[in-house]
Amino acid sequence: MDSDQSFNVLVQGCPSREIMQRLGDKWTPLVLLALAEGPLRFTVLRQRIGTVTPKVLTSTLRTLERDGLVLRTVTAQVPVRVDYELSELGQSLLGPMQAIRVWSEEHVPKVLQARDDFDDREEASRL
Repeated sequence: MDSDQSFNVLVQGCPSREIMQRLGDKWTPLVLLALAEGPLRFTVLRQRIGTVTPKVLTSTLRTLERDGLVLRTVTAQVPVRVDYELSELGQSLLGPMQAIRVWSEEHVPKVLQARDDFDDREEASRL
C-alpha cells in the first residue's frame, strides 16, 4: 500500500477505522497494557487481565498478532511454552494507552458521579 496515502477514521471503509475500532475493543487495551512489562505466558496474561475467557483471549491475541502488534513465541519443551509480547509496533501504542489509563484512573470519581446523577435524573423523570 502507498505510504503517501492519507487515511481518515471518520470515512466509512477506511482501514484506519478498523484499526481504531480494534484498539477500542473490550480486551485489546488490557492485553496491550498487561504486556507492557514484558513477555507473558497465556495463563499469566489471563490472570493479569481477569475475567476474560480463554476463547476470547485467544481470539484477541490472534487478531493482535495478525495486526503486527503482538508476537507469539513457541518454545519446544514439555509442555510446549508459548509466550506473548508486544512487537515494536505494539510498543509504539504504549504511550497513548498509558495516557488513556492515567486519564481513566484519575477521572473515575467524576465519571461515577456523572452516572449517579444521570440515573437519579432518569429515576425522577419516571416518577
